[in-house]
Amino acid sequence: MQKQGEKMTEVVAALIWEKNKFLICQRPAHKARGLLWEFVGGKVEPGETKEQALRRECREELDIAIDVGSVFMEVTHTYPDVTVHLTLFHASIREGVPRKLEHNDIRWITAEEIGAYEFCPADEAILQRLKSGRPAPE
Repeated sequence: MQKQGEKMTEVVAALIWEKNKFLICQRPAHKARGLLWEFVGGKVEPGETKEQALRRECREELDIAIDVGSVFMEVTHTYPDVTVHLTLFHASIREGVPRKLEHNDIRWITAEEIGAYEFCPADEAILQRLKSGRPAPE
């Protein structure tokens, strides 16, 4: 439960497909939820739209330019230290090849491989939907 007066943190993330695989990133060991896997993204800064924040985060974290598509899913999750409202967008790489600028590791995986990785708890509902066979966008 969100504590009274606690601010919700707006977070955005990208579901980037390459054929039947999507991109996941491993959090650095020194950060909260270190070494867990997640989708690329981050906090929305004041004055930014969600789409602007996602483009900025992908540039900062992976050195790629993306096109942001429709919303795949929205999730609210309460961690011990923060409550996040996560908006996951469909996205595609416009230019660049993903590089590990901030993450411990990055991988392209299929929905069938999700079980082999330990993800951040906020991503669980998203992963269930991906595993249920919702097709990749054209």
